[in-house]
Amino acid sequence: MGTVQGFYTSTAVPMTEQDLCLPPFRAIVVFYYVARVNSIAQAAAQLNVTPSAVSQQIKALEEQIGAVLITRKGRNISLTEAGERYFELISDKVEGVIRATEIMRGKQHHATLVIRATPTISSKWLLPRLERFLVQSPEVNLRIDGSNEPVDFNRDNVDLEIRHGLGGWPGLYSEALTEERFLPVCAPKLAATGSLTAEQLLTLPRIRSAKAQIQWSAWIEAQGLATTTQARLSFDRSHMAIDAAALGYGVALESELMIEAELRTGLLVIPVKRTPRLQATTQWIVCPRSNLRRHRVIRLIEWLRAEAEIWRQETPAKSVEFLN
Repeated sequence: MGTVQGFYTSTAVPMTEQDLCLPPFRAIVVFYYVARVNSIAQAAAQLNVTPSAVSQQIKALEEQIGAVLITRKGRNISLTEAGERYFELISDKVEGVIRATEIMRGKQHHATLVIRATPTISSKWLLPRLERFLVQSPEVNLRIDGSNEPVDFNRDNVDLEIRHGLGGWPGLYSEALTEERFLPVCAPKLAATGSLTAEQLLTLPRIRSAKAQIQWSAWIEAQGLATTTQARLSFDRSHMAIDAAALGYGVALESELMIEAELRTGLLVIPVKRTPRLQATTQWIVCPRSNLRRHRVIRLIEWLRAEAEIWRQETPAKSVEFLN
């Protein structure tokens, strides 16, 4: 009891961070921002300090901990194994302190989550589903960056990307969103559901998505047909090809992932009785592996997985008869 009483006497010496062998909290926060954006310059801008001041805080933290936390290659930085482990251990705590401080200041804290996706996947698949994520995560503000340019995670302030492509990007975590089937679709005024043979379909004007992973040539070949005619309309964005088909300009060959809403509402129909099973994975969840340590990113990925599973079970094209 004497020791406890002595702690509260006026002669007690105030305890400092050095006495506790703790690094200054400012240095920890600076490291947190650097690790989160993988950039000293971006962290400095967010903290409203100079890059030199950020570097000094990182150096002081490394000396205090006794480990190198980041490595530099020109203007780019990356976390060492020790840096990744330290960020994993502190990130929740730092975010909690930031959130608690905002609450005590009388502000409702909302973390901002930035997603980049192509305009087509953003408008045709992601946007109709966002309400469920917003309900599940009321503390998160979302910003959707609709762009076809792949993210440079060392430069762009983006947490996660739904990237169009074939996958396999070095240095990044990538996970298939779902496998897609490519189907011929048109407005019902051109042809009713299942009313045409493959030969009859090719008499209609064709619409082409220039960047689609599966083109009309693959569909025609799989049907065992040959044609020398070209697509009448060509677009470099799938959402434009889909809209053109819905307006009755011709038949488009598109991923069922993108034409879900139009099939459900009847704006588009599948005019052939049978169609080849042309499948591909064209949409990928992509981010730096370091972002997987952030709870709101993991929560978003888990939500995307769940939505993809719901879509697989409920896709309006599941009743289509496919050729083997």
